[in-house]
Amino acid sequence: MSSTVVAGIGELVTCDGAGTDGLGARTGAAVVVEDGLVAWIGPQSAAPAADRRVDVGGRAVLPGFVDSHAHLVFAGDRGDEFAARMAGTPYDGGGIGVSVAATRAATDDELRALLAARVAEMRAQGTTTVEVKSGYGLTVEDEVRALRLAREVTQETTFLGAHVVPAEYAADRAAYLDLVTGPMLAAAAPYARWVDVFCEPHSAHAFTAEEARAVLVAGREAGLGLRVHGNQLGPGPGVQLAVELGAASVDHCTYLSGADVDALAAGTTVATLLPGVEFSTRSPYPDAAALLQAGVDIALATDCNPGTCYSSSMPFVIALAVREMGLTPGQAVYAATAGSARSLRRDDVGRLVVGARADLTVLDAPSHVHLSYRAGVPIARALDLRA
Repeated sequence: MSSTVVAGIGELVTCDGAGTDGLGARTGAAVVVEDGLVAWIGPQSAAPAADRRVDVGGRAVLPGFVDSHAHLVFAGDRGDEFAARMAGTPYDGGGIGVSVAATRAATDDELRALLAARVAEMRAQGTTTVEVKSGYGLTVEDEVRALRLAREVTQETTFLGAHVVPAEYAADRAAYLDLVTGPMLAAAAPYARWVDVFCEPHSAHAFTAEEARAVLVAGREAGLGLRVHGNQLGPGPGVQLAVELGAASVDHCTYLSGADVDALAAGTTVATLLPGVEFSTRSPYPDAAALLQAGVDIALATDCNPGTCYSSSMPFVIALAVREMGLTPGQAVYAATAGSARSLRRDDVGRLVVGARADLTVLDAPSHVHLSYRAGVPIARALDLRA
């Protein structure tokens, strides 16, 4: 059993629920790590002996960011679509087909290399846990391939065969729904922890409430947890459906009614907000501060994907949430760590407490406030404690 004491911490943010915004922040603290787990937290002057010492030189230390919504298994480029959107072309989900074609044409090794590079990019910005969805294959073989590759980098894998209806099924949506809820689900389930669906009546390419319900119920019967893309392009049924079925998370929540907020506050479904999407689509930002005030559990994630937010940066997401969604710097950090962990039904990540995974992120700054104060500056990185 090897141990490491992390010392010289300017500010230790534990996100253990204590103190301002639940950050559990303290100064003069140290962390002892044993075999990848947090073994002790306390005053540096009282730290037990360890096999080695890592001094971070007065920098802030936080739980590693938990990115609970990402689409990382894809090939191709949609920069032209982004440029067109910035010139006024609205987003309706149709561009997903471009990524589907490129992903289907890529080899396993090409997709594996792209995936590894994106995960490394995330880790270089402080993300230590990431959820990865399928959804750019939309055939049985290609969806299974995406999940199999995703399993090589994370245990948080999500089957998103119900991303959009692919072009070859445009004239027979019912047949594609039967495929997703039947043979595709059966083949994908062994590689997935979650099932997800793009429930969006405002897109001709996505799924209605009834179709989404069929996908989620079938996924639940296959033993998968539930996640929902909901209320992204306009008011819709996604939030209510997610809460009714007990989904762990409903993601986007760009357009919410009072009834949606009430349902979220009364249920256990986390509202995962994706401000990078609003930035990249010029959509309105949801009022995260109002959601918290109403008693809604919120999370922050990147939704890193080739179409609506090709950013892997959780610090960028945190800065946007502070500037555009009304969160304090502390609330945004908590939502990007413990909040996102809750959306994955995890208590071993997103917090620095004894027994949790020793996923530490260090900032080239003395305080977590600098994540939004120094927006766009690469000050965060995952701390590698391997000998």
